[in-house]
Amino acid sequence: MKHSHLLFVISLLLVAYGCRVQQPPVDWASITEEIDNITLPDSIPEIYITQAGDTLYTLEDTVDIPVYRLLKDSITIIGVGDIMMGTNYPEKRYLPPNDGNDLLADVDHILQDADLTFGNLEGVILDEGGTPKYCKNKNLCFAFRTPESYMKHLVKAGFDVMSTANNHAGDFGNIGRRNTMHVLDSLDIEHAGLLYQPFTRFKKDGIKYGFAAFAPNTGTQSINNLKEAKAIVQHLDSLSDIVIVSFHGGAEGSKHQHVTKKREVFYGENRGNVYEFSHSLIDVGADIVFGHGPHVTRAMEIYKDRFIAYSLGNFCTYGRFNVRGVNGLAPIVKVWTDMEGRYLRGHITPVKQTKKTGPKIDGNKEVFHYINTLISSDLPDLHLKVAEDGEIIYTKNQ
Repeated sequence: MKHSHLLFVISLLLVAYGCRVQQPPVDWASITEEIDNITLPDSIPEIYITQAGDTLYTLEDTVDIPVYRLLKDSITIIGVGDIMMGTNYPEKRYLPPNDGNDLLADVDHILQDADLTFGNLEGVILDEGGTPKYCKNKNLCFAFRTPESYMKHLVKAGFDVMSTANNHAGDFGNIGRRNTMHVLDSLDIEHAGLLYQPFTRFKKDGIKYGFAAFAPNTGTQSINNLKEAKAIVQHLDSLSDIVIVSFHGGAEGSKHQHVTKKREVFYGENRGNVYEFSHSLIDVGADIVFGHGPHVTRAMEIYKDRFIAYSLGNFCTYGRFNVRGVNGLAPIVKVWTDMEGRYLRGHITPVKQTKKTGPKIDGNKEVFHYINTLISSDLPDLHLKVAEDGEIIYTKNQ
């Protein structure tokens, strides 16, 4: 770098630090590249540069390499439930028409409107092969193998991170597990939940995120090993601005919409105590908890200024899922947090799907009624409800 150029960059930083006033538009990528080798004096511990509005950039000196880090008043995070966009097993007739291009078309614009968007990936990403799980009747076997090309729909919709911790992650053995990870990696979609990768850390727009996912199933990070789960979250909290936890737990179906606050056993499988699990992980550093597994929507909660959704239901589950009645209703949850992960506000977009469609915006807003009813019955002391316009209204206990 030329000496004059170096002085210009440092001068720009010092003016911003001293005045905290809005600067003209700046090519931040170029400046970041230019200052990679600058060592700032110890007397300048932190420098803020206002780019536009309430968006700030801070220069951190880490290992002698200054790094720009985005600071904002709030962060928006979207969470949705189960995603299985069709399976080529046992037959290709279980794949949607038009190569699945229409599945998320009605909600793409909503999913894209957040700093980070999350979903639960049910099944594996694999074109062919793998070792399918044993089923007495192959035609009644619920083993999900979604073609690799379908992942472009997740990219287009703006998904940033997916949970791979669920009972279908091992449907096609280790080949399926590893290929799922490989495809997600190739698309720059973060993921966690398998024992191969129980948690992950990543940065987006300068925000440092930690993400971990848990389930009661073979090959996944266990929801029932609370000691280990807490250790993972504590580790992520020590290194991250925002820690997001996903779990696949609780009994399944319309008869199991309630948060029991007890350990749930379903078909002989220990599905965990999701209430204790969520609270315990927030106690040690989690900021948002997104639940799934029951295939129906459950109540939501604000605990210690952190958001919990106990089940986000079936979001986009083509062909092989029961989506009749309440099973076909789901929320798209958008949460605003501050830079420390504290809940600020929330909004829900109600969606509905049939067996042969993806999620459609539900003009009747049926899921609002279920969420409010479930909160009133399961968490009666919580002053939280979904308003007619989708806003999550929360009156904090005094």
